[in-house]
Amino acid sequence: MNPSIQFTYLFDPLCGWCYASAPALKRISEAHADRLRMMPTGLFVGSRPVAAIADHARRNDGRIQDLTGQRFTEAYHQGVMRAPGGVFSSKALTRALVALGRIDPAIEPRFLHAAQTARYVDGKDTSRAAVVAGIAVRLARDAGAEIDLSDFLARMTDDPALEVETDRRIAEGRATMSRLGIQGIPQLIVTDDRGTRAVDSQILYSGGDAVLAAIGEPA
Repeated sequence: MNPSIQFTYLFDPLCGWCYASAPALKRISEAHADRLRMMPTGLFVGSRPVAAIADHARRNDGRIQDLTGQRFTEAYHQGVMRAPGGVFSSKALTRALVALGRIDPAIEPRFLHAAQTARYVDGKDTSRAAVVAGIAVRLARDAGAEIDLSDFLARMTDDPALEVETDRRIAEGRATMSRLGIQGIPQLIVTDDRGTRAVDSQILYSGGDAVLAAIGEPA
């Protein structure tokens, strides 16, 4: 293992292509939990009607599933993307991830994976704060942190300090993309004694072992 290696993962919790890279992120987080920085970019924190993007999302999801095997179920396509009055926003997810990072940063990638599975496989609407809070509290308890669901939900929706911290993290993610001349997410940035570089997206979609091999780490 390269003792100098650090990873930065640029993403949005509702980015379908970030879900495509989930197996790679899982492997990296298992191998380098203390060297991984999760960096949300705020791509979808704004709110819009989910029905307006349902058809586009379905076509995009089909491409992702064909390329990577990541599942998108009818429970998601019909129950989430066609939900009457549904909205599309990653604000609750991003705030919950930052809040969990206060407890233990290692929970963050596990939470992202759990939230992606809840949405794309189980058909849970993870634009809703109450749904997100339930997922977050379960992950925190699995990590040994006893937190109250109602208190966590209140912090997600009405905690000025968490809002500021989340906005700061998003700004840092966007600044990183600008500094490196990166467009689009997901991006896995590797920094080691060879410098700083982004992992090719096709390698990122090929799984964790492919990523480790590409950067010269043992799988």
